Amino acid sequence: DLMTFEHQWTNFFANFDTEVPFILELSESQAGEPFRSYFSHGMLSSHITDNSPSRQPFVLFGTHSSKENLNASNFNFPSEGHLVRNTGLGGSTAKHMVVQCVSPKGPLACSRTYFFGATHTPYLGKDNEMEKKDDQVKLLSQIYAAVVEAVLAAIDSYSKTSSATKAKEVAEQTFSNMLDIFELAYFKAPLRSKIDFQIQAVNNHGRIILLDNEDSPSLMKTVTMVVYDIPDLLGGRGCLGSVIFSESFLASQIFVKEKDGSTSTESSYIIPTAAIPRSVSWLVEDNEVKLSEKAQQVAKEEESFLGTFLAGGDGAYVSSSNSLCRPEEGKLYFFSDGLLFCHPHYGSIAIPKMHMTSIRFYDGDSTSVVAALLIGYAGSLLPHLPIQLQTPSNSLLIALFPKSKLYKAFYSQVFSIWQQRGNLGTSLKMTQDDCLPAEMERLFLRHFTVSSVSHEPVTRTHLPLLLQQSEAVPGNQAENDKVVITILTGLPGCRSSDLCTFLVTFNKEYGRWLVYRQTMDSPECFSAAHFQKYLTSVLESQRSRSARLSAYSRKKPRLLVVLQGYTDVIDVVQALQTHPDADVRASFVIGAVSTCVEPLSCYMEHRFLFPKFLDQCSQGLVSNVVFTGQTAEQRNPLLVHLQHLIRAANPAVSFILAENGVVTRNEDIELILSESSFSSPPMLTTRYLMYPGWYDGKFRSGSVVPPMVQICVWFNRPLEKMRFVAKCKALKPSIKPSPFSGNIYHILGKVKFSDSDRVIEVCHNTSSNSLSLAPVQEGPTPPPDSRNESRDHSGPQESFLVFVGCSLKEDDIKDWLRETAKQKPQRKALKTRGMLTLQEIKSIHVKRHLDPLPAGYFYNGTQFVNFFGDKMDYHPLMDQFMNDYLEEANREIEKYNRELEELEYHDLFEQKT
Repeated sequence: DLMTFEHQWTNFFANFDTEVPFILELSESQAGEPFRSYFSHGMLSSHITDNSPSRQPFVLFGTHSSKENLNASNFNFPSEGHLVRNTGLGGSTAKHMVVQCVSPKGPLACSRTYFFGATHTPYLGKDNEMEKKDDQVKLLSQIYAAVVEAVLAAIDSYSKTSSATKAKEVAEQTFSNMLDIFELAYFKAPLRSKIDFQIQAVNNHGRIILLDNEDSPSLMKTVTMVVYDIPDLLGGRGCLGSVIFSESFLASQIFVKEKDGSTSTESSYIIPTAAIPRSVSWLVEDNEVKLSEKAQQVAKEEESFLGTFLAGGDGAYVSSSNSLCRPEEGKLYFFSDGLLFCHPHYGSIAIPKMHMTSIRFYDGDSTSVVAALLIGYAGSLLPHLPIQLQTPSNSLLIALFPKSKLYKAFYSQVFSIWQQRGNLGTSLKMTQDDCLPAEMERLFLRHFTVSSVSHEPVTRTHLPLLLQQSEAVPGNQAENDKVVITILTGLPGCRSSDLCTFLVTFNKEYGRWLVYRQTMDSPECFSAAHFQKYLTSVLESQRSRSARLSAYSRKKPRLLVVLQGYTDVIDVVQALQTHPDADVRASFVIGAVSTCVEPLSCYMEHRFLFPKFLDQCSQGLVSNVVFTGQTAEQRNPLLVHLQHLIRAANPAVSFILAENGVVTRNEDIELILSESSFSSPPMLTTRYLMYPGWYDGKFRSGSVVPPMVQICVWFNRPLEKMRFVAKCKALKPSIKPSPFSGNIYHILGKVKFSDSDRVIEVCHNTSSNSLSLAPVQEGPTPPPDSRNESRDHSGPQESFLVFVGCSLKEDDIKDWLRETAKQKPQRKALKTRGMLTLQEIKSIHVKRHLDPLPAGYFYNGTQFVNFFGDKMDYHPLMDQFMNDYLEEANREIEKYNRELEELEYHDLFEQKT
């Protein structure tokens, strides 16, 4: 939109790039056609219904720029009859015009006042020093200059205070002060009631929004100041017309927390419409054109009031620090006693050495750096300079293109002559770049980047770093005596504990190690209160130890914080930042954060990551990602895929390969144990942008999605190892797809098995289907967790397991775990005839088929035969035999059941007595 907006102004100026007679015949309609087409065509596709005059384009010449015409309520351009030559006082040539361009569907708009006639009289020697300039053009240009300064001061004020009332007061005071500077104090009273000032917020669709709207702070705003119907106090012939100036600006405000705890603001702003020329004038009167041409004739004379012609006639730029000015291109001529600059619009500027107070030259000696001629001038030159080149410091800058023809001619034909001190007393001197008039680079984009993220305050010491005004973090040099915290984090099963063990075992030369591990027997992954309590105890222990040991024998302690779960690293950082004890906060510093990644344990399903995975690799917090699995195979596809994914989330992170937590390169160990990585300027800057409010603990980490439940169950009976292993291995085939309800993904804890009295540390990861059963090493017990003091344990609890999964229920977990313990025998049911199997019946027959037969039966060796000759396969008393068998079997069952009743059995979760 800005490029299109600027293009309309280019088209507007093209109307005036013509000969003087044609400029005089230009009408308001012709001059404003680019703005009219731009606005009307854009309106066709928009739905803007606001017809406020401040949001419509216009071009008005001379006395036709009255308040009545400026405040016309409908969108139109004046008739073809309003020309440059007939819109001045009494139908004379107009002395100025007011112009406004408005983006039809965007927030951009700006107004300008341009002049028909020069605002200066070219110096032609002492004979014309007293020649009088057109009073009307001079008056209007000075009032306009005062309006420009007032608007710019108002923008600066509003960006700092966000107060339209205060900005208006500043604008009015600045305008009054500028009138004093221009010796126009007698205009204050007549103009007081003719000044109109307003600030409007405009959204991206071009709609005006109230300044007190909640969206207003982030919107583009337009500041406009108009001085209506300026009276001709000098000539007394009526009204000269109005002058107007407006700019669109975007403000940025950062809240800064001072050392005393108070909050201040740091502001900046940018003016997108500043590239539109603020001051332009065209020579239209014959006498002005002739004076300018007369000045240019000196280049053709052997001797003139500027001395002898030396070189020139090629392009150069002239500029000054005046708010009205921007670099203007023209032709430059060098003379022995001065120089001449010819501009295509406002004519000739002659600067004799007799009006110069200093001449300095800076040469960048590069094809990309311009050479600059800095000229200081006396106040006597002011009438001979256009108003936009006049500055309080009385200085001008003329730029020569590097390696250009004029640049070479200056060195060969001008440089040595100007270095000689002549009768006029000024000579050319070389200068360094630090002597150049510095332009105030606002670093607005950087400022706006910080302010647009959040309204949370930034600490004063960190602000220069965020605005890239400093490359060092203040206070880093004072952190040598602090306890360095190294954070190892990752998802469950990431082997961060293995990495911790490796670091402590093989890197004792780094100092005395302290290790903080999150308490697994808790329903939450990380407790800030417990961590803060631990830090307090560490500091107290350090002070006690330091009092007993000499400085020589004291080793610098290091703290390893080992996390394994769905914990946001920012929560750990904020736990330190918000510690209630300032001494504790000042005694610890985070050195580096490393995230452990086991590639097989990263995905819940297909390429659906476990929650918090990328958060644990986030830029601004994490310096290293340690891959603890799948590193043996070169270019493992899963490993490569994860590396690309993590690199997209954190471009600056370092990758470290450490199979099973074993680091093989010294450089990688140094990265993990770095004492300054976390506090480096890029990390600090990114942290402020990604986690606004982190320094004061106000950032809220996102929820875990899908929700992961962590259930800890305590018990005091041993488990059956084979049954437990079988149940764990059966988890992966039972995993259900989204929404994953009831899935168990991780099992962690300490248990005893029935085949041994040793405590075994359990770590099962369902995704990788890996189960680790390792005996617990003897050593000091971790500090007690106050969160568990209220747990209802009527007896000592020897074992616990933490189950992590989706939508888990404690009763279901306990039922699952009961199946891994020794099972309670079941009572046997009494047998009946119907329960006898064919095998049992055959067994009874084999055992008793030779028993005595009843009367009337005999056994032929194969079958049983009765008196009538009937044959049967079974003994005639088989029914009695089966009854005897059932009676005996049931006696045994009843005995077993009686003995079972006498046995004492305990449920897995029953307390020991």
